[in-house]
Order: sequence, then structure tokens, then C-alpha cells
Amino acid sequence: MSASTSGRLGWTVFTPPIAAVVLGVSWGTHPGPLAASLIGIALIGAVLAGVHHAEVVAHRVGEPFGSLLLAVAVTVIEVGLIVMLMVSGNGETSTLARDTVFAAVMITVNGIVGLALVVGALRHHLAVFNPEGTGSALATVITLAGLTLVVPAFTTSEEGPVLTGSQLTFAALASLALYGSFVFTQTVRHRDFFLPGASTSIPGGWTPDDDRDGDGHADPPTDREAWTSFGLLGLSLVTVVGLAKVESYSIEDAVEWLGFPHAVVGVVIAMLVLLPETIAAVRAALLDRVQTSLNLAYGSAMASIGLTIPAIAVASIWLDGDLALGLEPLQLVLLVLSAVVGVLTVVPGRSKPLNGIVHLVLLAAFLLLTVAP
Repeated sequence: MSASTSGRLGWTVFTPPIAAVVLGVSWGTHPGPLAASLIGIALIGAVLAGVHHAEVVAHRVGEPFGSLLLAVAVTVIEVGLIVMLMVSGNGETSTLARDTVFAAVMITVNGIVGLALVVGALRHHLAVFNPEGTGSALATVITLAGLTLVVPAFTTSEEGPVLTGSQLTFAALASLALYGSFVFTQTVRHRDFFLPGASTSIPGGWTPDDDRDGDGHADPPTDREAWTSFGLLGLSLVTVVGLAKVESYSIEDAVEWLGFPHAVVGVVIAMLVLLPETIAAVRAALLDRVQTSLNLAYGSAMASIGLTIPAIAVASIWLDGDLALGLEPLQLVLLVLSAVVGVLTVVPGRSKPLNGIVHLVLLAAFLLLTVAP
């Protein structure tokens, strides 16, 4: 590896292989507290390395493709975790997909968005973004969540919050169609609506600024660096899924020991897989690129629903038991509040710190009510 590549990638070159070795040693085991702690360190290292390599590749391909790449990578992790935990059959798994997807939605539309808006507004007075592109993303998220998480709570063909085979097929196909349409809009048809804007040049305005580097000043990586990062990103994703699977036993044991509802497992999974995008979104907001942060947040929410639900629908053919997707009444209230607040935040095209704080309070309420419903 060249000196320039080593300088740019640094410790992130060695972390994924080390984490892979830890995975090989620990796979198939039920680690005790000390071993679980060490595995957790390797897992966090793999996640942080994955963040870096995803950002390197994203910098090379440019926006909005970079945000899309990271969103899809995170979804691969999420689907892998859900399917493996459902196959393992530990605890109540019929609602695991619903709880994980709903947690991912709440964390993205309130947590990541809230952090980005607070950081961006405090650092640059106002967080400015394109309301046309961001509004389209939020509308797609709300529609996806409504079709896959709200509608099943009110259908009557099956007992409980469960869809029939035909209904689940429609939900899966509709999710793919919506997600595919958005990706086409974001990357081809109206790409300029999702590019980071030179928000400080026009007070209260937004203009696309496609010439700025991904980190505000660094030169784009070389082809060799980008391909190296792409390969290490793939290794990081596989390692994160595997290590999280090993850690899942410890997570479930801890949840049971603490007496928390099983839905907490879904929250932990969502928080883990969304850590890369949270870090990337905060970094972008610090650089006055809030549009990139919102691309990451809403793109992750869309990918979490639009790709996870179809994948789980296919996997349910071989999985035992029902697939409960409909939200509980308390969850429905939180989703509606998040949707209304999200619309009010996006419409003006700029945000004060207060807007971000409102979103973070909604996330805090979700976390509290998940532990103590």
C-alpha cells in the first residue's frame, strides 16, 4: 500500500481484519461478561472503521450517491441482524422486525435530524437546507411508515397486527417502488435538490454547491484509495453483522436481567447499525453541510423501511410464526407527532437550534417509553 493511502486510511486499515479475527474466534459462542466487553470493543472499532471507509468512498463518488451508499450499507447490517435473530428464536421474535424498523425511523427522523440541526445551527447560526428535496424525502418516509407500520394495525383479514400474504406482498412491492422512485429522483432526475448548499453565501437561501469537497477542504481520494476503502467497507459490514450476532445473546440476557420489554432489543440493534450515519451526519453539520446530514437521516429511514420490509417479507416464507408489523397505540402517537414536527421543520428550509431540540425531546420520549411503556 502506498504511503499516501496509509496516511489517509491509517488505523482503519487494520481494524476490520482484527475484528474479523475476533469474529472467527467468538462465532458460535455465548460469551460471558468480560468476553462480551472485548467483543463489544471490536464491534465498535469495526463500526467506526466502516464509517471512515464509507466516507472515503462517498467522497470519491460525490453527493448524493455517497449518502445513498451509506444508507444501503447500514440497511444490509439491519436486515442481517433481524433475520439472524429471528432464526435463532431467542425470546419473542414476531415483533422484532417491527420494533427494529420503528426504532430506526424514530432515531433517524428525530435523533439524527435533531443532532444535525442543533449542531449546524449552533455552529453556523442557522441550519439551511433545500426544503424541496428534503420535503420529498420526508413525504416518502411518512408514506412508507404509514403503509408498512400503521396500516397493519387496522387491517381485519388477520387477527392482530398481521398482514395477509397478499397484503404483505403489496406492502413489500409498494415499499420497493417508493424507494426506487426516490432514489431515481435523488440521483438522476432532480439531483440538484439534494446537493449540499453554500448556505452562508445567501442568507436564508439555498444554492447547490457541487464543487465543494466532501470534507470541505480535502482532495478527493485516488482510485486506489477508494477501492481499498470499498473492500474494507465490505469486510467491516460483514464483521459488524457477525459480531452483533454474537453480542445479541449478551444484549438479550441483559434486557431480561433488567426486566425491560423485548422491544428494547430492537432499539439496541437500531442504535448500533445507525451509529455510522449519526457520526457522518454530525460531521457534515459541523461543516455547514446540513443537506448531507438530512440526506443521511431520511435516506436511512427510507432504506430501513423500503429495503428491510421486502427482505423480511421474503425471509418470512422460511421463518416460523407470524410477522407482526402493526404499531401499538403508543407507538402510533409518537410516529404521528414525529411526522407533524418533521413537516413543520422542513417547510421553512432553515432551522434554529430549537427545532433540533424538539426532535431530540421526541427521541428521548421514545426511548423512555420503550423502556417503561
